[in-house]
Amino acid sequence: MPLFCAHGVRQTVVPKNLHHLEATPDTIHWGYFDPARAPALRIKSGDLIQAEAVTHHAGDDPDLLMDEKIARIFREVPESDRNPGVHIMTGPIYVEDAKPGDMLEVRYLSMQPRLRHGSNLAANWGYLYKEFGEKERVTIYELDPDTNTASALYGYDFKGKYLVPGTITRCPECDRQKALEGVRVPVRPHLGTAGVAPDVKGRVSTIPPGLHGGNIDNWRIGAGATMYYPVAVDGALFSIGDPHISQGDGELSGTAIEASLNVLFQIVLRKDFKFPSPLLETPKYWIAHGFDEDLDQAMRNASLDMLHLLTEHVGLSPNGMRSGPPGRALPGVEK
Repeated sequence: MPLFCAHGVRQTVVPKNLHHLEATPDTIHWGYFDPARAPALRIKSGDLIQAEAVTHHAGDDPDLLMDEKIARIFREVPESDRNPGVHIMTGPIYVEDAKPGDMLEVRYLSMQPRLRHGSNLAANWGYLYKEFGEKERVTIYELDPDTNTASALYGYDFKGKYLVPGTITRCPECDRQKALEGVRVPVRPHLGTAGVAPDVKGRVSTIPPGLHGGNIDNWRIGAGATMYYPVAVDGALFSIGDPHISQGDGELSGTAIEASLNVLFQIVLRKDFKFPSPLLETPKYWIAHGFDEDLDQAMRNASLDMLHLLTEHVGLSPNGMRSGPPGRALPGVEK
């Protein structure tokens, strides 16, 4: 099963099983990937999974962003076990016969909002925090399924600093302010964080992305997209989390519009090709991702991985690629 199928048609993998993975205190891990974490689910290649992805920002308005199952996660997972990152991850999923050096092909088929509201935090880690007087602000959005847009319901200033993952705030109605009147934001549900367990000892934060996937925050990782993740440990141990209903190319304010999603996806184990980093396939583009603390080096890594894709899997010559089109901040090529 080659990476590129004849005539651009994806080879059909008929699923034999459909699994349902609910997000509960026993099936989530908050803030980390860990190869020692026991699987929440075991599957075979080609299986379908219907899983719940829960936002860690549900506490920004618990009346609108939580149901009883979500509230139970916030009640029963202690703050001391929400580290070193912040995102609630559902899983891990153990894929039978997955070994280091294989690839997971994750076909995202559907992403549906669980509730009708989401939250954006203009946070202390946001890019313009100082320019806004070092104040944090929460904006609650309401979804309109008829127009597939979201509009601000109200906003409020967060007191102090938002430091504890899963902080619960009940803003009094008298402190709620109108926000972004007349503005509608296109809804495009996607996962901000997903990936396999890295081959390291102990917990790895969900915040920085890496070769395992993690917090890539690419809004294109939504329904209709396929991600390829390099497997690092037996079983792959794949998890999803950090669900969004809308985001641009980055999180300038600090977050996206965070909202819980119900996600349907298919996992196909690939032993017939390798790729050095998480690779995204959309209906129109291939996108490589680069990671490093140095942004220039990250860009170089992504460019080299795209070169690898085009020469090793498309068959273009390295010399020919030297005269390729001007690059983008996110190296991608049209299919």
